[in-house]
Amino acid sequence: MNITAYSVIRWSGLSAILAGILFIVIQAIHPPELLSSVTTKAWAIVHYMTLAMSLLGLLGITGIYTRQVHVAGWTGLAGFLLFGLFWTATTAFTFVEAFVLPVIAADAPSFVEGYLGIFAGSSAVSNLGLLPGVAPVGGGLYVLGGLLLGIATFRAGILPRWTAVLLACAAVSTLASSLLPHPLDRVLAVPMGIALAGMGYAVWSERSLEAAQRQVRKQHGGRKNESHRI
Repeated sequence: MNITAYSVIRWSGLSAILAGILFIVIQAIHPPELLSSVTTKAWAIVHYMTLAMSLLGLLGITGIYTRQVHVAGWTGLAGFLLFGLFWTATTAFTFVEAFVLPVIAADAPSFVEGYLGIFAGSSAVSNLGLLPGVAPVGGGLYVLGGLLLGIATFRAGILPRWTAVLLACAAVSTLASSLLPHPLDRVLAVPMGIALAGMGYAVWSERSLEAAQRQVRKQHGGRKNESHRI
């Protein structure tokens, strides 16, 4: 099987589809951010899924950006980098939640409660150093990255514009999370999941990529035939 840039981009679309679906599903089954939840099987399963979602999301937006890199401009680059940093940070913090917190829950409960409070918005007190400042930074990356990537995608006109609008609106709507009690604010992640899945499907199913692949193979085969005749 010949692996081309077009096939890699196409498979990244599938990654975005899966990331979007997982983003929605995880919100529905996420256990409460309590000390008692950290050592449960449900906690482990959800955070393994979140790790997969983060990695798939990073691959997915890479393909989405690469598909339109020639017309996305600086806005697209900035959005891709900021949004990519969000998914990277999510991967790192989810790794701690999945593999570290369950191990230290019994010996350092105050630290675990404080760590959970960073993202749950609780007032748990613990000496976490600079970690409490991570949540606002991560939120900023999510909002700005999604907004800029959505604007660039809309301007490019390569992927469906409704997915671009939904991506930008879903990112900005996170600013309203303070108006909703946790965990009801998780519903704001649903539009983002739909946007990612929609963009991913557009990249995965795009016929122009398949046509380009066929053209590359045809040209490559023609050059081989000419070399044989020579």
